[in-house]
Amino acid sequence: MLIRFENLTIRNATADDAEQLATWWNDGQIMSHAGFPNGTGETVEQIASSLEKNADDSGRQLILERDEVPIGEMNYCKVREGVAEIGIKICDFSLHDQGLGKIFLSMLIDFLFTKMKYKKIILDTNLKNQRAQHVYEQLGFRKVQVRENSWRDQLGELQSSVDHELLPGDFVNYTKQ
Repeated sequence: MLIRFENLTIRNATADDAEQLATWWNDGQIMSHAGFPNGTGETVEQIASSLEKNADDSGRQLILERDEVPIGEMNYCKVREGVAEIGIKICDFSLHDQGLGKIFLSMLIDFLFTKMKYKKIILDTNLKNQRAQHVYEQLGFRKVQVRENSWRDQLGELQSSVDHELLPGDFVNYTKQ
């Protein structure tokens, strides 16, 4: 996958990206919202191997670039026929609150709906991550359910999550604004 909009690029992650991903994934500040306040502990080798094994159109790990510099990551996977699940992290905190998440998400969602013909996109987020929920809802996602105390982070603390879904007719594409 290769998607470009202005100076932004979404591309497939490769084994060459494993070192950058390991840096991000082992940073507890970046990964705390995903339940890993101490980072994931994955090695460069483990990540590279996983990227090589999981490289098909039913799901991909993706790198987000601005001006050809990696600044974050996304992923998508086919959950069932017509339904994809997505995730995103802008890993460079200095780039938060600049609207980049909405643009990158718009780029991927548009591709998944128009090129890959998905009929629904789903995601979940930590209930505490109000900023992400706001962005998702601006894109047209609707809350499906809140799952109270549904999982434990790596410190054993109970966390709650929010499930969202998006249908093509509800999608607000920020690359077309």
